[in-house]
Amino acid sequence: MNKVLLFLAALLVAGGVHAQPYPNRPVKVVVPWPPGQATDLAARIVAEKLSQQLGQQFIIENKPGAGGAIGTEQVVKSPPDGYTLLAASSGPISIMPNLQKTPYDPLTDLAPVSLTNAVPFALVVHPSFPATNAKEFIAVVRANPGKYTFSSSGTGATAHLFAELFNSMAQLKAVHVPYKGTAAAMTDLIGGQISYAVETVAATVGHIKSGRLKAFGVTSSHRTAALPDLAPLAEAAGLAGYDCVAWGGYMAPRGTPREILERLAAEIQKAVLAADLKERFVTLGMDTASSSPEQMAAFMRREQDRYGTIIKNADIKIER
Repeated sequence: MNKVLLFLAALLVAGGVHAQPYPNRPVKVVVPWPPGQATDLAARIVAEKLSQQLGQQFIIENKPGAGGAIGTEQVVKSPPDGYTLLAASSGPISIMPNLQKTPYDPLTDLAPVSLTNAVPFALVVHPSFPATNAKEFIAVVRANPGKYTFSSSGTGATAHLFAELFNSMAQLKAVHVPYKGTAAAMTDLIGGQISYAVETVAATVGHIKSGRLKAFGVTSSHRTAALPDLAPLAEAAGLAGYDCVAWGGYMAPRGTPREILERLAAEIQKAVLAADLKERFVTLGMDTASSSPEQMAAFMRREQDRYGTIIKNADIKIER
């Protein structure tokens, strides 16, 4: 009888171990970009909150390369157990598959968890530009097809696509000047060599506040906390439906149990409601966001279709 009781007790103990709620060990968050990049910063802030809320470390691992494809592929090939997550973002998930062949299909090889942040952009010009608002800006550029230039951090980059969509909706013809990175593009815009740009609030807010750049509106459908006095371009420029933000979020390998995805989504929603996290995002020129896995999946499908349309209509191609 004692042996039977001991055996049953052992089974109960073993069952208790296996029944421990997720997560019961550290979780790795792969960031497919270098430290200090926007996706990295947002992912770290959220990971810190998740560590506090769930009592397990969410450890950031940077795996940059190939425009985010290397780190993304690593997560795709990881076990679907909830202990390897991806700090996902617009570039490798929504844009790159429309521009070139990727070693993964973001819509089928990854499981959405939740959005975490939105990255609004702003339409900015050199202070000498002969316009005082968005509608005047459009009138000036439209009246002078091919005269004005706009910069971006590179062909096919988010800034390039947002500008192309703006130009198309506003019926503008301008010359695209791609740079190798945002910093160089901003330097020439501030120096007057470039006429305008649609660039992240994070990259422009300091220059706007200092007077080195003039801003005519933000690309999001609502005002952003980092520049609360700046109206959306849909309103300021009279472009109904113009609503563009880069995004960040968490994803997992395909096949990750639904209960894990939902648990993480709920914890992310709790995290982004925290006042201190919101404030940290504002200092980075970002807005907080959250979603259910299903909402994020629908959002991703819309984003991929939209970027595909922009790329096709503007005939954007990148060098192989």
